[in-house]
Amino acid sequence: MSAVAGAALRSDASRAARAGPPLLEVRNLKMHFTVAGRVFSRKTAAKIKAVDDVSFTIGRGETLGLVGESGCGKTTTGRCILRLEKPTAGEILFEGQNLCELDRKALNEKRERMQVIFQDPYSSLNPRMKVGSIIGEPMKVHGIYPNEKERDQRVAELLLVCGLNPKFMDRYPHEMSGGQRQRVGIARALSLNPEFIVCDEAVSALDVSIQAQVINLLESLREQFNLSYLFIAHDLSVVHHLCHRVAVMYLGRLVELADSDELFAHPLHPYTQALLEAVPIPDPDVEKQRAHRVMKGEIPSPINPPSGCVFHPRCPLAVSSCRQEVPQLRELKPGHWVSCPRV
Repeated sequence: MSAVAGAALRSDASRAARAGPPLLEVRNLKMHFTVAGRVFSRKTAAKIKAVDDVSFTIGRGETLGLVGESGCGKTTTGRCILRLEKPTAGEILFEGQNLCELDRKALNEKRERMQVIFQDPYSSLNPRMKVGSIIGEPMKVHGIYPNEKERDQRVAELLLVCGLNPKFMDRYPHEMSGGQRQRVGIARALSLNPEFIVCDEAVSALDVSIQAQVINLLESLREQFNLSYLFIAHDLSVVHHLCHRVAVMYLGRLVELADSDELFAHPLHPYTQALLEAVPIPDPDVEKQRAHRVMKGEIPSPINPPSGCVFHPRCPLAVSSCRQEVPQLRELKPGHWVSCPRV
């Protein structure tokens, strides 16, 4: 398939996913962590605004990429959606139902349909359990396939779907390579027949050649089971290949959201432009002629973020009003949202 044809298919899939009601809707999500004061003191020293007023939607069968510098709040956003963290404020609607209002029993029922693939395939698998038990345990906990023989048969099917030999059921994680372990993690995520999966840096710990195999596997599974992904990553080339839409985060806030091809072709926010300019081009002649713009300053601390626009200390377009007013996401083009009044 040509690059142009692939781009057209991604765009069509993105529009189709947004045509119906979203599978997941995040509204004004905030996650603030309290930093304790001195020992034996009950006073709060400070609050870390890890996620600060983030909103987006994900349609059925759609992959939304979430990118940004380390510490910008990507993983915390994913953990809040899965309710591994209790948000400070905001709403997380899964099929129209607010997960923040559910009791423990109702939340556990929803969690069958919302799974996660972790970053590190070495620490995310129990070294004392065999692969068959690792994949089968979620089904046992949730009462799916209570019969052990049926459960083992389902585990074997999942291993085949993820490109592994069913004989791997009797192996321990240390007997497998990193790519094989991540495939086990993917099989475990599929064991409860989910509709939505958070991929938290799912390929960043793998070799480049293995990354391509796992990305192709995720694509294939999305098409086969109509899965929706929140794909958290820092590798922009991977995001461009896999994701229908991309959301860019900076210091806990969304600064840009658009279709993948639109964002990579016409980035509007200064931070997005700086991110894309930092990606090297695998052609020495072209790379030599590029005008590199070095972003000034360091990323501020989330404990004491700048007033107004959090990006203004490093922004080449910043004016005095950027120091006082917090910009809101606004739609400059159909489906292209930017939180900068200067573009």
